[in-house]
Amino acid sequence: MTAGILREPGNERRVALLPAEITWLVGISASVMVEKGAGEGTFTHDTEYEKAGAIIATREEILSSGDILLTVTPPLNDGPDSFRKGQILVTILNPAENRDWLESVMKSGLTVAGLDLMPRTTRAQSMDVLSSLATVSGYKAVLDSACRLSHFFPMFMTAAGTIKPARVLVLGAGVAGLQAIATAKKLGAVVEAFDVRPAVKEEVMSLGARFIEVEGSIDDSKAGGYAVEQTEEYRRKQRELIRERAIAADIIITTAQIPGRRAPVLVTEATVESMKKGSVIIDLAASTGGNCELTRDGTTVNHNGVTIVGKSDYPSEMPFDSSKMYGNNLTAFLKLLVNAEGRTALNFEDDIIDAVCAVHEGAYHSKRVKQLLSIEDK
Repeated sequence: MTAGILREPGNERRVALLPAEITWLVGISASVMVEKGAGEGTFTHDTEYEKAGAIIATREEILSSGDILLTVTPPLNDGPDSFRKGQILVTILNPAENRDWLESVMKSGLTVAGLDLMPRTTRAQSMDVLSSLATVSGYKAVLDSACRLSHFFPMFMTAAGTIKPARVLVLGAGVAGLQAIATAKKLGAVVEAFDVRPAVKEEVMSLGARFIEVEGSIDDSKAGGYAVEQTEEYRRKQRELIRERAIAADIIITTAQIPGRRAPVLVTEATVESMKKGSVIIDLAASTGGNCELTRDGTTVNHNGVTIVGKSDYPSEMPFDSSKMYGNNLTAFLKLLVNAEGRTALNFEDDIIDAVCAVHEGAYHSKRVKQLLSIEDK
């Protein structure tokens, strides 16, 4: 079996596997091909891959020879003619956003496994790439906001007087939100957090933050750990409470997303206009529309003195550790996909493989992808 690691496009600095993470593949006698320069964004030279047992090759050589292709993001610049029937691509798929590309390569017979489709189960924790990337995003979002804010995070008692601590409001207490809370607290801020899931209250409070609660949320116990869409009455109460807390905040970190849908608008234009001048909003949900009504993905906006940063690619700004975490998740998955003899084994009786395999043999496979794309079984 040949595994091919492709170079990521554009400004993406991560790589699917670092040299240290290819040792398992080499150990089971798999041939590992790495596209020339694939690790440059992580300051990893081709020679380091060669020392680990990989072969440096061109993209064309890898696409023609690889049995398993490994990427961080889907190779959208490679059309259906680039792949052959029976090849397996493992990536972070984002099926709703990349539906047209997915349908085109599906027809070529390419099997695509989306690690972002990983079930939220105990067994799958070591393969949970979304949690790994969210950890980076939550951490970096707070550091970025601290650099943009016009005053300190912690309280200072100085000869020149007392400096009050910054007030941080975190919207969404998933992995990214919890990491943002922890980082902001370490920097000395006063932190409040909101989430539609009452079950996360204990986690928020254990990190030293105040939990802001709106009564009447829809039960999410059967949503597999994801947030669910709420009623209009709940959303109205939510907007009122968030507006109240936003006015008091210096920084807002927004992280709330619903898989396959536009991110819920939690911070309206009217709320932004009520905030203090010099405040900062970091919107981690920018790629799915943003939690702030004024967010523009990949853009920093100044509205009435409030800085709004639409940014969903923080993991690429911490490329080495982001790649290391992703590589560990990916390796754990490959140990299910590849047997000890180095052969691929698509066992759809395995709940993890069954869940993450988006397309196979020219058809949609994953139940979750079918649900996200509103595809009915024939």
